[in-house]
Amino acid sequence: MIYLDNSATTKQDALVTERMVRCMEDVYGNPSSLHRMGLDAEKMVKQARKEVSEASGIAGAQVVFTSGGTEADNMAIFGAAKAGRRRGKRIVTSAVEHPAVLESCAALEQDGFDVVRVGVDGQGRLDLAAAEAAIDDQTILVTMMQVNNESGTIFPIDELAQIITEKKAPALLHCDAVQSFGKIPLPHRADLISISGHKIHGPKGSGALLMRKGLQIPAFIHGGGQEKGFRSGTENVPAIAGLGAASSLCMKDRKKRMKGIAALRDLLLAGLRENIPDILVNSPEQTGEMPGQCCGSLLNVSFLGTRGEVLLHSLEQEGICVSTGSACSSNKKGRSHVLQAMGRSDKEIEGAIRFSLSGYNTKEEIEETIEKTAAAVKRFRRLGSFR
Repeated sequence: MIYLDNSATTKQDALVTERMVRCMEDVYGNPSSLHRMGLDAEKMVKQARKEVSEASGIAGAQVVFTSGGTEADNMAIFGAAKAGRRRGKRIVTSAVEHPAVLESCAALEQDGFDVVRVGVDGQGRLDLAAAEAAIDDQTILVTMMQVNNESGTIFPIDELAQIITEKKAPALLHCDAVQSFGKIPLPHRADLISISGHKIHGPKGSGALLMRKGLQIPAFIHGGGQEKGFRSGTENVPAIAGLGAASSLCMKDRKKRMKGIAALRDLLLAGLRENIPDILVNSPEQTGEMPGQCCGSLLNVSFLGTRGEVLLHSLEQEGICVSTGSACSSNKKGRSHVLQAMGRSDKEIEGAIRFSLSGYNTKEEIEETIEKTAAAVKRFRRLGSFR
C-alpha cells in the first residue's frame, strides 16, 4: 500500500503506540486521584504537556489538551468571541479555512457577530491588503490557518499580528496550525494555536490549544476544573501521552525530514508534468517555510478532463491512497470551497487530486504513483473522449 493521504491522517508511530499501551495497562489511574496510581497518571500528563510546549517552540505557552484540532478551534473561537464581545463584534477569517473554523464563525455570525472572510489568489495566497482593510478597532478576533489543508499554501500569520498591533485592534489572533505543526515553525505572535495529534503520527482524538502566557478566555467545558478550568473532564491519559510522544518525535531532525519530503513532492510534480499533459497545479510551485510558499508535504493537482473521484478509486485499486480534498468534508456533496475561492472552474475542481506525503514515503513509491496516475488519467480520458 502506498499511502499519500497524510493530510487526512497519518500512520501512528510505534513509539507512540508503545507509550499509550503502557498507560492503558500500567498507568491507568485517574490523574485527579491522590494515590500512587493517580499520581503516576498525573506525571504522564505533565510530561506530555512539557513535550508539546517544547515542540511548539513558544516559551511559556499554556497547553490545554483537547479531543483534537476541531475542539481546539472551537475553544479558541468561541472563547475569544465571548471574552471580547463588549469591545467589538468583528471577526476576520479567510475564505479557505477548515470547516471547524468556518462553521464556528458562521454560528457566531448567526449570533450577531460581523464576520469578514478574506479572499485568496489563484495559488491560495491570502489577500493581505484585504485583511488589513478588514481589521479595525471593532475587531476582537482574527482566525487564520498557517498551512491550508488542500493547497498547502502558507499564510502570513506574524504579518497579521503586526497589522493588529499597528491598528491597535483589541483582537486576539488564533492560528489553526493543525497542518503545520511538526512541519514548519509555529507563529510566535499568535495568542491561540490549535494542533492535532493524528496529523503528526500521533493518536486520533488528541489535540491541544496553545495559549499565550497569562491569556484568559472563558471555560469551554464546565465541570471538575481539569486543565486549569478551561476544559473540565477526566483527562484521556493514553491519548495525551501519545500526543506528547508524537510531538517530541516530529521535532527530531524536522528540517532534514521535511527537506526529504519536499524532494519527493517535487519529484512527484515533475513526473506528473512530464507524463501527463493538460494538468493544472493548484499548490504554490516553491516549497519552504515562508508565507506564499507551499508546505513541502502537500501537492494539489487538477487533471483536466477527468473526475478526481474516479481517479481516486482507480488508484485505490492499484494500492495507492490519495484524496480529492479535505477528509473532513470529502463525504459531503459540493465543490471544494478552497479551490472555488482560488478561482478554479467546476471542471478544474472536478479533476483535482490532493497528494500528501510523510517521512514514511519513498522514492520508489513516488515513481510508482507517477506511473499509475498517468495510466489512470490516460484510461479515463480515452473513455471520456477528452480529445
